[in-house]
Amino acid sequence: MLEAKLSEAALLKRLLDAVKELVTDANFDCNEEGIQLQAMDNSHVALVAVKLEAVGFKRFRCDRPIPLGVNLTSLTKVLKCAKDDDICTLKAGDDADILSLTYEAKNSDRIAEYEMKLMDIDADQLGIPDTDYDASVTMPSAEFGRIVRDLSLLGESVRIEVSKEGIRFVSDGEAANGNILLKQSADASSGKKKKGSSSKRRGGGDDDDDEPDEPEEEEGADASDGEGGKRKIKKEKVKKEENGEDVEMDGADEDEEGEGEFKPTKGEDDEEGEDEDEEGSSKKRKRNSGKSKPAKKAKKEDADDDDDDDFDGVRIEMNQAVTLTFSLKYLVNFSKSSSLSKKVQLMMSNDVPLLVSYAFNQGFIRYYLAPKIGDD
Repeated sequence: MLEAKLSEAALLKRLLDAVKELVTDANFDCNEEGIQLQAMDNSHVALVAVKLEAVGFKRFRCDRPIPLGVNLTSLTKVLKCAKDDDICTLKAGDDADILSLTYEAKNSDRIAEYEMKLMDIDADQLGIPDTDYDASVTMPSAEFGRIVRDLSLLGESVRIEVSKEGIRFVSDGEAANGNILLKQSADASSGKKKKGSSSKRRGGGDDDDDEPDEPEEEEGADASDGEGGKRKIKKEKVKKEENGEDVEMDGADEDEEGEGEFKPTKGEDDEEGEDEDEEGSSKKRKRNSGKSKPAKKAKKEDADDDDDDDFDGVRIEMNQAVTLTFSLKYLVNFSKSSSLSKKVQLMMSNDVPLLVSYAFNQGFIRYYLAPKIGDD
């Protein structure tokens, strides 16, 4: 028996909208790991793979693997009867002849139940090989959708070029040509380099630390006498513990550079805050709170490097330049998944199908598109 409960019906509606024009009939393969769909379009040019993780459901139970043969047009009609914020429950017996859908309204006692006949669909699961792609581009999904829609007005195909310059989309139509270049965002290209350069400045600036440290101390004294006093106490403590003037300068340098990305300054201040009286520690915490913000910003930059959701620029990773041509009709269909994710990832290698991937909280939807051979 299958029972899968989604907190919002909107997820299924968006998935169906993204897939229904490529595939007419498909099997939803259900097992203890979740629900998966894999199907090719009629021309065998594009393949779509969808996965909904079991952990993303409010409740999920699947006693044994069950294939649910569904006509996607019919399922789309049934899902239109649900509001986006309705709780949606899918149920199917072991014989898998009928799929039951229940919609529960969150703000009322309304419960709607629908039943849909299932189909026997003979479809083999295709083994998708793991591929080491030569180029990977992560960009806002809305921007990708806009580009392919705009270029589809000019021609039927688009040439995608990934190079050191960026990613370029070129469409040559009968009456007009289009050429769109997206360069890598500065945050993506220099996120880690910023840290290297700042540490380099830290290393190279040791010779001049004697002079900058004193104005830094005076500035703290101007802002608050108490804070200036704490800064002197800090230098004396470092000197007392380490017994060396060089260490004193390094300690002051860390205090100065604590406004950048390094974390030890925060830990150092916390230890001293315990040793000082309540009034001094409260002032110290005030000063530390000002410094902790850049530290959080640095963490955010690290998270951006790990595909953080807040990153809305263009990130390019490339082993070698890649140039391939694809049908715009398919790419426009793929771009409909932008409602599921703010970002899209394009993976390319020469003479290999393009991978267009949208990841969301509960799983992913991936499209594979064969490149065009030769010119139009």
